[in-house]
Amino acid sequence: MNNIITENESLMVFLDETFSTLNAVLAQQKPELKQREVGIVNFIGHGIVRVGGLPNVKSEEIVRFPGDVFGLVFNIDEDEIGVILLTHGHHLRAGSEVRRTERVLDVPVGEGLLGRVINPLGQPLDNQGEIRTIQRMPVEREAPRVMARSPVTVPLQTGLKVIDSLIPIGRGQRELILGDRQTGKTAIAIDTVINQKDKDVICIYNAIGKQASDVAKVVADLHEYGAMDYTIVVVATGEDTPGMQFISPYAATSMGEYFMERGRDVLVIYDDLTRHARAYRELSLLLRRPPGREAFPGDIFFIHSRMLERSTHLKEEHGGGSLTSLPITETEAQDISSYIPTNLISITDGQIYLSPRLFQKGMLPAVDVGKSVSRVGGKAQLPAYRAVAGDLRLSYSQFEELESFSRFGTRLDEATKKVLERGWRVREILKQNQFKPLTAAEQIVSLLAVTGGALDDLPTERVNDVEKIIQKEFKNQLFDQYSAIQTGEKLEDSDLENMLNVARTCVADDNERRSRGAND
Repeated sequence: MNNIITENESLMVFLDETFSTLNAVLAQQKPELKQREVGIVNFIGHGIVRVGGLPNVKSEEIVRFPGDVFGLVFNIDEDEIGVILLTHGHHLRAGSEVRRTERVLDVPVGEGLLGRVINPLGQPLDNQGEIRTIQRMPVEREAPRVMARSPVTVPLQTGLKVIDSLIPIGRGQRELILGDRQTGKTAIAIDTVINQKDKDVICIYNAIGKQASDVAKVVADLHEYGAMDYTIVVVATGEDTPGMQFISPYAATSMGEYFMERGRDVLVIYDDLTRHARAYRELSLLLRRPPGREAFPGDIFFIHSRMLERSTHLKEEHGGGSLTSLPITETEAQDISSYIPTNLISITDGQIYLSPRLFQKGMLPAVDVGKSVSRVGGKAQLPAYRAVAGDLRLSYSQFEELESFSRFGTRLDEATKKVLERGWRVREILKQNQFKPLTAAEQIVSLLAVTGGALDDLPTERVNDVEKIIQKEFKNQLFDQYSAIQTGEKLEDSDLENMLNVARTCVADDNERRSRGAND
């Protein structure tokens, strides 16, 4: 009996202490009423929602739907607001509640994203666990002011002879890659990423509206060649909502700007902006925005220009980093004067045009030198390129024009025949296999060999095999010149002559081996 009384007393003491604590906590509480805006879904379409209410909502604000579905405020009309869905909202119904978040769309940024495959919201898609970052940045940001920018002075080597020598790209430049489908646009971009290994360049590959299988192949290639260590892959496939495809390139740009503002060099590839424009057109038509040319809305130019203007080379006092853009766009029937390509050509600092005619002939990469141009990169090109390939673009264009006339079967004089023979060898030298980027020194010795006439006595079909021998012997015999080219030093006439002698020796040895083989 005494034990029961003791236990009851202990319980009473415990309850008294608990109530005293609760009373103290409640005394500190100051309940107050907060006003919260709640909207109602009026209409649901493919990737868009029209909402009534929310009188104080702001443009580009994030709103929340039931089931953790988020949308981006796009239209603010007198009677309702138009919202683009960032995730699929199959369960949404008319009458569902919508709440404001009072914040704009932002994405995680930082070193933790390197080597990861993510969606435009920063969520992982590669089954490698949670992404750990400590900072977020809005996807829509103002471009750096003109006074904060510095001239483009450092080259961005792609590893491709035809681009680095004839259409060079500088760090901070915007160079458009365009051509018909299946002409090798993505291949050039991926080769450029692979070539940035050990060059301290952060790469961001942004896939917009592509098939998941195509993106998986790109990621597998980047893993195979060791490029994922310094690469972020931002993916919005064709299965994602149009809203996710629309915000994708802006999110990728913000991720790159984080590194640029900290003095790093960044390369962003947008693959491709044709699909991005189509996603924006779909959203605009569903939200009843007035259509213009080809049913695109009137601000189609602005959505790309405000994004690509964020690519630049900053002054040292603003971080000193650079953001280089390689936007990709698709043409139809080789028409580079269509709406979206001409818009992008006018925004960017040059274009690389890929010809289906060259692709079908096996001239890879299928870059049409006559229709391609770089308006900035020549100022950032290594001095050795200018010494070796300064007149190559003009002479190659003249050769192509002369070749078209020679097909009529007219008699050609000896000088014309020599020009054609040299041009065919230049074309062979400019061919390059995918995933085989070359160093600047290897490219320059190859170009010097053909422009200096060392390959004139070599059969055209032997050019590529002998080229590899020349590159190897150049590195072995003239390592000082090899290193000087890599560090950006200017080559003297004696250096060029020594390099030509190495090429002539390799050609002579190859001719001798073939003659001995024929005699045997």
